Amino acid sequence: MITVLLVDDHAVVRAGLRALLDSQPDIEVVGEAETGEDAVTMTADLSPALVTMDLALGAGIDGVEAIRRIRATRPDQPVLVFTTYDTDADVVRALDAGAIGYLLKDTAPRELFAAIRGAVAGQSMLSPPVAARVLDKMRRPDQALTAREAELLTLLAEGLTNKELGRRLHISEATVKTHLAHIYTKLGVDTRAAAVSIALRRDGIR
Repeated sequence: MITVLLVDDHAVVRAGLRALLDSQPDIEVVGEAETGEDAVTMTADLSPALVTMDLALGAGIDGVEAIRRIRATRPDQPVLVFTTYDTDADVVRALDAGAIGYLLKDTAPRELFAAIRGAVAGQSMLSPPVAARVLDKMRRPDQALTAREAELLTLLAEGLTNKELGRRLHISEATVKTHLAHIYTKLGVDTRAAAVSIALRRDGIR
């Protein structure tokens, strides 16, 4: 029996997902978490075979941070992202945090069931659109942003100064400048506005 903890801040989504998974004889939903903090606590308490994790969880920590905290204490815990967000920044951050797979919520039920079974077996499961973009980045590693660069670029769109970026990411201003230089080089730009504009066109940030 594959035991699953559902993490999503929408009760309707959790109810629908529970009903879907309960239709499978080898899958059992053992808990539901509404916040990232609850996800971390309930994973420790329930020891599920798999955690399905949304990324946007309202107040508190987001799904990526929840994945980091879960994996910090339970390195072998499979966490499968199940979300509507498909930007490069989201995918990179989630996989870098330790997610074993990344599914979009428009995934067909049979593909979701296969992904859950595969993730528990240790296979990396990605929705086709996500997989295509990951492979594209592997073919062009010189142009692919690191998880930290993608995170910084997302914050850059908020109009933060270097000092504010440093405070938010807990790094020095000098490190911020280094990251920005790498981002500009990879995107082929020389200004913040141009970097944000290109990233938005490429769907690199939301």
